[in-house]
Amino acid sequence: MAIKQIITAENPLLRQKSKKVTRFGDSLRNLVEDMFDTLRAVNGLGLAAPQIGVLQRVFIVELPPEYDDEGNEVAPEERYVLVNPEIVKMRGEEEMEEGCLSIPGYRGLVKRATSVTIKGQDLNGRPVRYRGEDLLAQAFQHENDHLDGVLYIDRLESPDKLWRISVGDEEGEVEEVASAE
Repeated sequence: MAIKQIITAENPLLRQKSKKVTRFGDSLRNLVEDMFDTLRAVNGLGLAAPQIGVLQRVFIVELPPEYDDEGNEVAPEERYVLVNPEIVKMRGEEEMEEGCLSIPGYRGLVKRATSVTIKGQDLNGRPVRYRGEDLLAQAFQHENDHLDGVLYIDRLESPDKLWRISVGDEEGEVEEVASAE
């Protein structure tokens, strides 16, 4: 399919609420394939349709496989597509480090539920329901926020919970920056 450009926080589209998907067909399938192509091209974990300029209530999450010390796969890749998602249950709370493809060069600490149940529809319009723990719960919440025009920087408790990272630097150098309003 195609790799799309990921829009950044300065683009007002990211602050708009996405519209419910009512038509399930080839155009939705093509959108989701483009989203997976784009996500893989940037080595991301999740992507919401608004991040590529499409204001529809669709997001994807792809957890990579896990390997043990000998290189044996111990957990397969997990791939999720949620159309018209709704978080129906949240439990626990933990401050978690978060980043966003639409806010490159920054990381922050955000309080998120540690367990989430989310329901929605698949590409054919059939009901789906998933329960996510820890990283998956965080990803579901983060991507679902995008559909409502909310960015993780909006959930920071204080500006010192956001820092700049160098490109390609997983840990990053801590630099205090102000939160965007």
